[in-house]
Amino acid sequence: MLTLKILQENKEFVIERLAVKNFKAESLINQILELDQKRRSTQNSMDNNQAELNKLAKEIGELFKSGKQNEANVLKEKNAEIKNTVKLQNEELTAIEKELSNILVLLPNLPHQSVPKGKAAEDNKEIRSGGTKPTLPENAVPHWELAKKYDIIDFELGNKLTGSGFPVYKGKGAKLQRALINFFLEEAISAGYLEIMPPIMVNEDSGFGTGQLPDKEGQMYHVGIDNLYLIPTAEVPVTNIYRDVILSTEDFPVKMTAYTPCFRREAGSYGKDVRGLNRLHQFDKVEIVQIQHPEKSYQALEEMVKHVEGLVKALNLPYRILQLCGGDMSFTSALTYDFE
Repeated sequence: MLTLKILQENKEFVIERLAVKNFKAESLINQILELDQKRRSTQNSMDNNQAELNKLAKEIGELFKSGKQNEANVLKEKNAEIKNTVKLQNEELTAIEKELSNILVLLPNLPHQSVPKGKAAEDNKEIRSGGTKPTLPENAVPHWELAKKYDIIDFELGNKLTGSGFPVYKGKGAKLQRALINFFLEEAISAGYLEIMPPIMVNEDSGFGTGQLPDKEGQMYHVGIDNLYLIPTAEVPVTNIYRDVILSTEDFPVKMTAYTPCFRREAGSYGKDVRGLNRLHQFDKVEIVQIQHPEKSYQALEEMVKHVEGLVKALNLPYRILQLCGGDMSFTSALTYDFE
């Protein structure tokens, strides 16, 4: 979440950078700054009234000691009036702070200076590629037909059991899935990452901690009766391990890896984009996470990209690495690389 200090000191810069994400921030920022001014004014007035209460308490005590009961009672009435004012001001301050917090979380993270402008996937920038693309025959069939032919992934059974986007892996398909998960975890552990087995549901604080909440695009599965959320990635619980934890410089980097099933509603996806293993509602993922000193965060990102590139090379898969444009980045991201 962007801080008030950043908005106060760099308003025009924030507006300019968020425009790269095609986000019009000026109106929202003005609203935030106006609320902050109101908050400060209310706080200042309440502090002055509280100081007056402290002063009156001493005066009332002295008047009673000197036997001036009538004068003391007059001040007690004044004291009661100011106490009521302070109570109302405190309620107003709480409401302002809540509204301020609710609006602040609507501002996306600032994109890195290198992020290209753009609106969608076609505007992403290719960084590099590798491997050899196979030459497919004219009668090549898509992966969902191959999965059905060899009975390794059953999309129809998943639809029966749960709904579309919940495939059932069978036989060699299940074995391959399990082998890949184990391979990715072992490689991460060899690279110095600590394996974590986190919960696959998180509370609201964790959702806000990594920016999944508020759920602006309706992508989170919500268990309403317990007010918990199914995770869209292991990054959410793993990162939140260090929520509200203060680390020393010597603690960095913190490197963690985790396998979890992940859940996304994929609201708005349709047609060819949701065939087969594309845009699943439940999928398996091995995540690598680093918590690093801000000055070394982009260096850590490049290290993680190289780690993943090494995995793809080890599997002899053709690939390309894309830097996402502003319009294709997530709400919380400052810089994103995608592997295809």
